[in-house]
Amino acid sequence: QVYLVESGGGLVQAGGTLRLSCTASGLTFNHYTMGWFRQAPGKEREFVAAISRSGTNKYYEDSVKGRFTISRDNDNRKVILQMNSLKPEDTAVYYCAADRTIMTVVHTTAPEYDYWGQGTQVTVSS
Repeated sequence: QVYLVESGGGLVQAGGTLRLSCTASGLTFNHYTMGWFRQAPGKEREFVAAISRSGTNKYYEDSVKGRFTISRDNDNRKVILQMNSLKPEDTAVYYCAADRTIMTVVHTTAPEYDYWGQGTQVTVSS
């Protein structure tokens, strides 16, 4: 059984920071591209960031570039999303996802991902 467990969400003021963590179990972690997606009320789930198996390639949604940083620790089966300069429009449920890929491939669309966490709420107040 594959589990992806997110943590680190919460309530923060605009301009603040949060660090999301996702711990994986039940899969060979370094065989998977890892991604973060988010879904705000009434909106579709959208891509935020993704990182290749070795961590070499990283991709970001345009609105978070320069503010969010994705990283991974393959030894401890974790993927991290460091979120700085948060804005009210970043408010959403954030999901960790795993995509079985070859080497440096990184997908940015949700249907490509095989496994999902339950999500963690991020709320940014103005």
